[in-house]
Amino acid sequence: QVQLVESGGGSVQSGGSLRLSCAASGYTNRRDCMGWLRQAPGKDREGVAHIHNNGFTRYRDSVAGRFIISQDNAKNTLYLQMNSLKSEDTAMYYCAVGVPYGGDGGGCAYNYWGQGTQVTVSS
Repeated sequence: QVQLVESGGGSVQSGGSLRLSCAASGYTNRRDCMGWLRQAPGKDREGVAHIHNNGFTRYRDSVAGRFIISQDNAKNTLYLQMNSLKSEDTAMYYCAVGVPYGGDGGGCAYNYWGQGTQVTVSS
């Protein structure tokens, strides 16, 4: 059974930083991809960043240059370093694991999600 447990959320002022972590267990397919999604109140869930097991990463335009996704395979942990945070980054952040598609440089079709961790950025 796949389990994803996020941590590291909290409240921070605009311009600050947070580092989210996601401890993953229960899956062994190293061809999987992992990523972070977020959902703000009244809005649809949206992809933030994902990483393939070959190290390829992709970011949504609004976070590119500010957020960094990384993973520690030895610890089965996914990270999201968030810098220069803005009020519009306020959301519940979810870790997810899925199946890559589209070949090298493609996307990640998620099939498991964690419970989320709240990030609140005040201006």
